[in-house]
Amino acid sequence: MLACTYIEKGKFQLVEKPKPVLQNDRDAIVRVTLGSICTSDLHIKHGSVPKAVPGITVGHEMVGVVEAVGAAVASVKPGDRVTVNVETFCGQCFFCKNGWVNNCTDENGGWALGCRIDGGQAEYVRVPYADQGLNKIPDSVTDEQALFVGDVLATGYWAAQISEIRNSDTVLVIGAGPTGICTLQCVRLMEPKRIIVCDKDEQRLQFVRKNYPEVLTVGPENVLEFVKEHSCHNGADAVLEVAGGKDTFKMAWECARPNAVVTVVALYEEAQALPLPEMYGKNLIFKTGGVDGCRCDEILRLIESGKIDTTPLITHTYPLRQIEEAYRIFENKLDGVIKIAITADEGE
Repeated sequence: MLACTYIEKGKFQLVEKPKPVLQNDRDAIVRVTLGSICTSDLHIKHGSVPKAVPGITVGHEMVGVVEAVGAAVASVKPGDRVTVNVETFCGQCFFCKNGWVNNCTDENGGWALGCRIDGGQAEYVRVPYADQGLNKIPDSVTDEQALFVGDVLATGYWAAQISEIRNSDTVLVIGAGPTGICTLQCVRLMEPKRIIVCDKDEQRLQFVRKNYPEVLTVGPENVLEFVKEHSCHNGADAVLEVAGGKDTFKMAWECARPNAVVTVVALYEEAQALPLPEMYGKNLIFKTGGVDGCRCDEILRLIESGKIDTTPLITHTYPLRQIEEAYRIFENKLDGVIKIAITADEGE
């Protein structure tokens, strides 16, 4: 089968690999019908994910059809349409039982697919712990609607849930990329008084204004003054940092009011400083880390009911055989790209 493979730092290549097989009675084999490229894939390519293993098939954002299941798998069967979770988690350890699935103690717990084990920018993928890692897609939900459930949408939902957002709050979302837009959609479900989105890309801010006209937008050059002007307590009540830029962590805590929650969703390519003397007295609460993506069933129900729609994010579609061109477009942010869908083959 064809598989987009991490060769070495700076190089992905489409190569032929054997079709995966069941290795454990809790595994499933999924035929990938639609995949996508994530910014985290670019972090692997750039060498900023130390756990990433050269030779692995990349990709952790996909939907498909179950081809085979191990003897212990109970929640899905061959023929089921499913979303695939970015996280691998056993469901039984201390962390899983508390909902902290990113910290699953299994040797491949957390983000494994497309990082430490073969992922889904391929024709087939093996999913460990399939009862936890796969969620059945309702018949009324299309592959396109469900594509981001297991990764960027799960991330946005998790971030909104842990940010302690109230109806009276002003919420700042830093970053209007794919994960930022998914986070925005999930923040809107919390119905805060005001939402502000900051991004340096005017095209992305235009996308926000077009699709979410009630949301305020601002560029980074005057974000602090704008947030203070449009909040009740000299800063945002909750800040969700989804950009991962050079200065966006500092922007996040500076724009937060005293005693605010700052949720860091971004994956940085460089170390960030925590200047405690400058922060002293703000009494900020920081929440950080990888997504605990264990509420995909809830997200699918929200999609089914029309409360979440991420299909406008799909601006480009390429077949798997042309994924190298898709990466070129995505990595260089060409042609107004937001997200790229990767179809199973050129015939689809």
